[in-house]
Amino acid sequence: MRILVTGASGFVGRQLCHTLTAAGLRVRAALRNDAPLIEAHERVVIGDIGPDTEWSGSFEGVDTIVHLAARVHVMRDLAGDSYAEYRRINVLGSERLARSAVESGVRRIVYLSSIKVNGESSLPAHPFSEESPPRPNDPYAVSKWEAEQSLQRLGADEGLEVVIVRPPLVYGPGVRANFLTLLNLVARGVPLPLGAIENRRSLIYVNNLTDALYRCVVDARAANRTFLVSDGEDLSTPDMIQRLARALGAPTRLFAVPPAALQLLGRLLRREATIDRLTQSLVVDITSIRTTLGWTPPFSVQTGFEQTAAWFYGRTDG
Repeated sequence: MRILVTGASGFVGRQLCHTLTAAGLRVRAALRNDAPLIEAHERVVIGDIGPDTEWSGSFEGVDTIVHLAARVHVMRDLAGDSYAEYRRINVLGSERLARSAVESGVRRIVYLSSIKVNGESSLPAHPFSEESPPRPNDPYAVSKWEAEQSLQRLGADEGLEVVIVRPPLVYGPGVRANFLTLLNLVARGVPLPLGAIENRRSLIYVNNLTDALYRCVVDARAANRTFLVSDGEDLSTPDMIQRLARALGAPTRLFAVPPAALQLLGRLLRREATIDRLTQSLVVDITSIRTTLGWTPPFSVQTGFEQTAAWFYGRTDG
């Protein structure tokens, strides 16, 4: 099988190329520019993804596309019209990709969406599942939900198999943004006011995610399905910090501040979303992918944290 991977130079894309090539599949990396160090048999430079992207020649011999490239969620979006920019790339760009793929005879597209399609938090004892109603509440999440719907409509009309994968927070070597900030704080032994939080959060180690994506590429039973994925082990914020500290060989320094006080502080500092992610629950049920595809996360949370810690101490980017 020849697989085209968009967003191949990104955090998930690099690991996915490794996973697919290690499994014996032929990988063609679709890149914005000629990025180095991508583990792929072939490369094609397509520039920015959008409604006018020129895909001609990219799909020759391709059986399946894994579509990772997207305008990702950012905490402080400086775009003048945030939704329009998300929609241009994530919705219209995905439509352009899929229509071009259909014209070239591609059989399947695996689309990496986000659990944010379901919402920012789940209720106690009610984890998100594939049957949960979508409740996207920011421009990024809305664009991912609209892209899912657009791809599914096109798939139904044109006979293209569409597989949707919605992960929660992805971590592992190369992680950036809030998780990298947390790694820095824990490694330095900074006291954190999170000891009183009693929540549950689902995460997914990047190698577990790429293993699930591989299964969605090769398994006929994945056709036209939506799957929620995670490590299968949900952690409270204090437990996550304690286990990260153990992996980093750092002291755990937690003290208890009532969650209501943290949320008030978040409002005062205009960091409500960050505090909500630390204090609220977001749990996903991965029963569907387990039963449909027989998939089990191959790596434990602790293994994922240890590999992330090893990268953190060995990285050269400061």
